[in-house]
Amino acid sequence: MSESLFADASKRLEKALKYASVSEDAIERLKYPKTSLSVSIPVRMDNGSLRIFQGYRVRYDDTRGPGKGGVRYHPNVCMDEVQSLAFWMTFKCAVLNLPFGGAKGGVTVNPKELSRLELERLSRGYIDAIADFIGPDVDIPAPDVYTNPMIMGWYMDQYSIIRRQLSPAVVTGKPLAIGGSLGRDTATAAGAFYAIEALMPKFEQPPEATTVAVQGFGNAGAHLAQMLSKAGYKVVAVSDSQGGVYAKKGLDIPSIRRFKDSHKGIQAIYCEDTVCNVIEHEVITNEELLGLDVDILIPAALENQITEANVNSIKAKYIFEVANGPTTSGADKILEEKGVYVFPDILVNAGGVTVSYFEWVQNRSGFYWTLDEVNHRLKVKMVEETQQIWKIAQELSISMRTAAYVHALNRLGEALSAKGTRDYYINS
Repeated sequence: MSESLFADASKRLEKALKYASVSEDAIERLKYPKTSLSVSIPVRMDNGSLRIFQGYRVRYDDTRGPGKGGVRYHPNVCMDEVQSLAFWMTFKCAVLNLPFGGAKGGVTVNPKELSRLELERLSRGYIDAIADFIGPDVDIPAPDVYTNPMIMGWYMDQYSIIRRQLSPAVVTGKPLAIGGSLGRDTATAAGAFYAIEALMPKFEQPPEATTVAVQGFGNAGAHLAQMLSKAGYKVVAVSDSQGGVYAKKGLDIPSIRRFKDSHKGIQAIYCEDTVCNVIEHEVITNEELLGLDVDILIPAALENQITEANVNSIKAKYIFEVANGPTTSGADKILEEKGVYVFPDILVNAGGVTVSYFEWVQNRSGFYWTLDEVNHRLKVKMVEETQQIWKIAQELSISMRTAAYVHALNRLGEALSAKGTRDYYINS
């Protein structure tokens, strides 16, 4: 890649600065991560051999509160990626007005190649390596790509062993039995759904007349596809890392989800009770899904999916980013020129970190909420901030992405300025 992911991500900040009321001090602080950690994790494999894995944790900014951000296990994880994700988390937490800063972590590994015992050793080894870098008041990990509640449970248990005290608030996204929150497993999808429901009426786009394609049929993408389908949207295409399916008449998402859970793949089927039949469909690649003629395109996989190389094939009118950083800045500019509405990741996928915040609050208070309470609180926050960002975009005639960064920058700027700026000191 000729330009780093972080350099590309930073361009969004530069574009928003001309519209935000922030001091020079705040701008300077936000150009760089506060602290970064790279660790080596030795793991004894099942065959007796020793392997060393590289792990990372970046706390980009903690002006508004402890760092918050997931940990991903993926072969492509590197410091540049983790730093970029921590940067986005900083703005995401500010967009939703959460008392957190931005952080992120990762391990360079293909978890599919590990046994469950090896995965546990790796996970506990990662916490051993970063234990002094995290904590309920410092930096709070959570699930991300290829990590799950079980791994978060190992994290919490290992940290508690090291500290010799039960510390449920050190990690969010845990199993319910050890302090997890109801609604956390569907939070990213639910948050995106509330954003879509708040925005589409502005374009007089009713669900029954709206076609949807979802790239990425993991936890967030699969749940969101099912929510949209249940609400009346016509989901015509879905895909995972192996490829996808497209059916112009629409797909039966619950049937596809059951098939994927049992067969580890995607098949266009329709089920009644235990009887399932394959429906007429086309087998498509992830790249082909991005170019489908649909109303809403939802990239819910990894970053850099929509680039200058493929952006001209995009036919969707609206893009809701459920993945982190799925659209490069170069592609963003072209989409804007084409009149495509792009609703940014730092708003659309913020449901996950919002319910992580709810989990953290519940852990610290020892009082746990019902699922209805969690979903209601999430909906209120997502709709409120979506409407605020829409208002900023309309008033300033800027894109929703730039408006989201302006909204976040204003909040970050206030927090940074509260500690004193150049203007404060020279005018004293």
